[in-house]
Amino acid sequence: MATFKDFRNNVKPNWCPGCGDFSVQAAIQRAAANVGLEPEGLAVISGIGCSGRISGYIKSYGFHGIHGRSLPIAQGVKMANRDLTVIASGGDGDGFAIGMGHTIHAIRRNIDITYIVMDNQIYGLTKGQTSPRSAAGFKTKSTPQGSIEPALSPMEMALTAGATFVAQSFSTDLKDLTAIIEAGIKHKGFSLINVFSPCVTYNKVNTYDWFKENLTKLSDIDGYDPSNREMAMQTLMKHNGLVTGIIYQNTERKSYQELIPGFSEKPLTQSELKLSQESFDKLVAEFM
Repeated sequence: MATFKDFRNNVKPNWCPGCGDFSVQAAIQRAAANVGLEPEGLAVISGIGCSGRISGYIKSYGFHGIHGRSLPIAQGVKMANRDLTVIASGGDGDGFAIGMGHTIHAIRRNIDITYIVMDNQIYGLTKGQTSPRSAAGFKTKSTPQGSIEPALSPMEMALTAGATFVAQSFSTDLKDLTAIIEAGIKHKGFSLINVFSPCVTYNKVNTYDWFKENLTKLSDIDGYDPSNREMAMQTLMKHNGLVTGIIYQNTERKSYQELIPGFSEKPLTQSELKLSQESFDKLVAEFM
């Protein structure tokens, strides 16, 4: 049985010292081992940005896609090989700016993959510009007088789009983050996990100390019920989205694959794709 060490490779991450993405990588490796996966049973698909490098730092199948396009690739991988556990990853710019259209439709589609967003409220790789998650008034190189736009609320957005698993965590809480990723992997449907992952180089506002002062654990809220969608939305609005834990989970709705008529239990990767001459002649005859 694999341990988290089996998901390590010899590629040394080049994130800035102190970056929250180190913890996200460790949590993915620990979660994969804890749910009983082997490296060959996991595929990590990433986009562009500091977070996009993560697919090369984990010993598993990996694909470093283009900006905002990790989700289409991840969905294609899952459709071709339903036996693989597929994790898509990216940053808040990757998932909530250029890739927002894919995020919304992946949520709506409810395909059985896990999407982990490393949310640092800034564009780190391009040296510190405002992102969709930057608050109004946030000063960066692209908004020197302060952003005039409000920050996007991705968890509220996910609930309105019909998400069946919505969770949030903080990169310093490795135990909680690992448990949430495990739950997301086990969930039969699309799992969206937003991780507050501070950028220590360019974001001097949303720091580790800032999050520690402003985050509320859902486990500390008496009577919180993650199966209650209305309660989830009200709680997010009350706390301005600054909560950690499993916000909402719907185990009743079927995943995309379960709804496709005649979708084979045998992965496409194991199917015989060679076309017989008889079948080929029959197809050609239809166009003659």
